[in-house]
Amino acid sequence: MKIGLFDHIEDGERPLAQLFDERLSFIKAADETGFYCLHLAEHHQTPLNMVPVPGVFLGAVARATTRIKMGPLVYLLPIVSPLRLIDEICMLDHLSKGRMEVGVGRGVSPFELRYHKVEHDQSREIFIDAYECLRAGLQADQLTYKGPHYRFENVPVALKPYQKPYPPFWYGSSGAEGSTWAGEQGMHFVTLGPNAFAKANIDSFRAAFAKHGKPLNPKPEFSGGVAIGVQRHIFVDETDEKAKAWAKPAMEVHLKNINWLRARHGVTATQARMKNVRGQNFEECVEEGTVIAGSPATVLREIEKQCAEIGFNYLLTYLFLGTMSMNDAMRSLKLFVSDVMPKVERM
Repeated sequence: MKIGLFDHIEDGERPLAQLFDERLSFIKAADETGFYCLHLAEHHQTPLNMVPVPGVFLGAVARATTRIKMGPLVYLLPIVSPLRLIDEICMLDHLSKGRMEVGVGRGVSPFELRYHKVEHDQSREIFIDAYECLRAGLQADQLTYKGPHYRFENVPVALKPYQKPYPPFWYGSSGAEGSTWAGEQGMHFVTLGPNAFAKANIDSFRAAFAKHGKPLNPKPEFSGGVAIGVQRHIFVDETDEKAKAWAKPAMEVHLKNINWLRARHGVTATQARMKNVRGQNFEECVEEGTVIAGSPATVLREIEKQCAEIGFNYLLTYLFLGTMSMNDAMRSLKLFVSDVMPKVERM
């Protein structure tokens, strides 16, 4: 089992420069303790994400770390020119000396897409066209591409990736359609949501992947050459009671931020977030399995249970969120690394 690190870098109710400094220090600590990859979300016009241009922050990460892989999960392809992303991906791949991992997607929020003049019901078609164009451009000296939304004729491509032919591609999905598409493409895959929901998405991915036959960018460190991951919010302290005391307020701020745009547009909290109906408070999230909080023994027991139930080879941990203090985040990280991580890696 490999263990990764996920983050939105949401509004932490403190100065943004301080928030960035804290996250860089936290990521550096994760780098030194063997986390596999840092995955940053991309969201726009919401306090859920204070790094809406993840490549800028990843440039800083590339120079602050030496081992941890890094990349967006995901770049919102429908709102960015493929030519622009080719340049950015190549730059980050060289800045990190080959540690770039490219997560791609269409965007889960119809509000964010609409702010960028993209309609949600057209976004999948635009995304697939952009993805094909991006892959072609990362391998080309001169890009000629003709698709329904993107067309380029003899465009010189001056930058090339550090990794050949290009960095690994990842896809994050909260539904059967996207999970199936990712499996067909042979991409590395991450899902989220309640245990039964996550298992259904992984089952869809595995079925499609079995038909595809091989990973697009094989990774021998994962069984079958492909990462199949689940994201979980994890909070560790000396006892269950201590962990829950600070995890609950942090998680409920995070949930508020997830719902922030929906509330602004008059969508009630009881309505589904696309296909993923998540818990509305800390207790519901613990019950459904998306939050794991407690002592090292409690956390390890729950991870073991979920791994057996869902079937994944990549645990994507979300360790620093909401208004958590740096002290709480670092204490949780240290306990996870010393008392949980070694046993999970042997699973």
